[in-house]
Amino acid sequence: MSLPTESTWWLVIMMGLLGSVGALLPAAVVLFIPDSIRQQWMPYLLSYATGAMLAAAIIGLIPAAMERASAHDVGIAILAGLVLFFLLEWMVIWRHAHGNDSHEHAPSHVHILPPKTGTLILIGDAVHNFGDGIAIGAACVASPSLGFVAALAVLGHEVPQEISDFSILLSSGFSRWRAFLWNTLSGLATVVGALVAFAGLGYAESIVPYALGVAAASFLYIGLADLVPSLHGRVGAASGVWQFVTMVGGMVTIALLEMMPR
Repeated sequence: MSLPTESTWWLVIMMGLLGSVGALLPAAVVLFIPDSIRQQWMPYLLSYATGAMLAAAIIGLIPAAMERASAHDVGIAILAGLVLFFLLEWMVIWRHAHGNDSHEHAPSHVHILPPKTGTLILIGDAVHNFGDGIAIGAACVASPSLGFVAALAVLGHEVPQEISDFSILLSSGFSRWRAFLWNTLSGLATVVGALVAFAGLGYAESIVPYALGVAAASFLYIGLADLVPSLHGRVGAASGVWQFVTMVGGMVTIALLEMMPR
């Protein structure tokens, strides 16, 4: 693959798509797993998702934010993010309880998580993807080859994360194609972030640590407030051991990807 000597708008769009849609396509294989098998393995997929999300926040997003801003400022962004997602969750629950009475009479489905979790994961993932896009766009400003390297790093990081997101969306009641559609739209925030950074690096760079802090807060909130309690309520002694192993596996996966050169 030969790259131009200077970055262009089309190159930035292509690098953004590589980091977003390029991660969605291999991760989407989870959509074609039969329902019976998916329900059997869903607790373990959610355990993996929990570990991946907590690790992404604590050893990925927060340190990256602290490289660009003081610990005090990043802490404020994380705290604000936690409050924001608490309010978002409250509004989603209130709207679901007061504006969708027909849901009480709908046919029952086997889900592990409430529908609000899927909505929150899409919002948090869009913020995270926007931050990834800013990193890609900033690298493209330096050189096309550096932008390509950054896009590959985002791609490698996002594949396991998107698998986790698909698992959570399916478990929250999303249909397969609805999960793919909304996750694709959320992934396109990477392209938006890349274009914003390419158009005005000085302004975009100043918001990167705060965007990363809010994204970390969303992962922490969803992981600890929604995923962990759902796992605690569904395990016996034997399956609990395997859920713990898969959770650690998610953490190790993100840790290994964070060690990749960027």
